[in-house]
Amino acid sequence: MTISTDTAAYPTLDAERADLLDQLAAARSALRTTVRGLSDEQAGERPTVSALCLGGLVKHVASMEEAWLRFVVEGPSAMRYDLPEGVSWADFAAGTAREFPQWAIDHQNGFQMLPGETLTGILEHYERVAALTAEIIAAVPDLSATHPLPEVPWHEPGAVRSVRRVLTHLIAETAQHAGHADILRETLDGQKSS
Repeated sequence: MTISTDTAAYPTLDAERADLLDQLAAARSALRTTVRGLSDEQAGERPTVSALCLGGLVKHVASMEEAWLRFVVEGPSAMRYDLPEGVSWADFAAGTAREFPQWAIDHQNGFQMLPGETLTGILEHYERVAALTAEIIAAVPDLSATHPLPEVPWHEPGAVRSVRRVLTHLIAETAQHAGHADILRETLDGQKSS
């Protein structure tokens, strides 16, 4: 399954939206190219001292894109970071919390291939996320529209993000992880993505 990243597929887009979606598509393509030809077993291997694997990187990037686009549509309620009763952010950060929230467990699992997951399935999900992103960005009335970020320790108090800034963040994060993927792939089997 391949989603067109050609802006002609979205003729109603203004130049800025088209440019941003093209850049995101280019970063996605770099990441997908890095995993081309891998078996599920290879995609789940951790060839460095890091806990990262190639399938997990693709899975993580798809998950983050999906979360940020929910934020664009729903606002801060789309990104819930509730802690269990009696657990503080200091406990959480120190790793001493008596219980960890499901969102943190899901985030950690997002960097690995879990039993039953396949690289093909992960890539198909990523394609569906990409298509949904294009639909949402085409439909958003104003790229300058903002929502407040959830109040969590890693966000500046009172910070807001515009749709435009969400897109630039996704481009940067996807490109960054494509670079990580290049290193993992070369370590895994000597292949380079280019």
